[in-house]
Amino acid sequence: MTKITLTILGEAASKANSRQIVTIKNRPASIKSKKARDYEANALRQIPPAARLSLEGRVRISIWIYYCSERPDLDESIILDVLQDQYHGKGENRTVIQKGVYKNDRQVREKFIYHGIDKKNPRADIIVETLEQ
Repeated sequence: MTKITLTILGEAASKANSRQIVTIKNRPASIKSKKARDYEANALRQIPPAARLSLEGRVRISIWIYYCSERPDLDESIILDVLQDQYHGKGENRTVIQKGVYKNDRQVREKFIYHGIDKKNPRADIIVETLEQ
């Protein structure tokens, strides 16, 4: 069994509640908010090289999300996205531009998510473990 432990500093943005409506090619579209995009970019830089194993198979994840206040909803979805391999392009042209802790968040079969408050040090403390096949 492989076990990876890491911390991502900063307050996690809610992916669901922070959508922004924009116009793309004269059509309305929903994208992540600037706060969510900024968190994602910052979090990707914080994943240690030793944790970028691009694990295969089923995984269990435990996340303790510490917010600055009680206001945000508990939402781990952006963290799960950040931990997976990052790709560029679509279909046959799709290539990995940055390895993640695991290949795809569909591999997560068990998750334990906890809400905490730390006004001075918002963060996500994360444990990813492989499961027996």
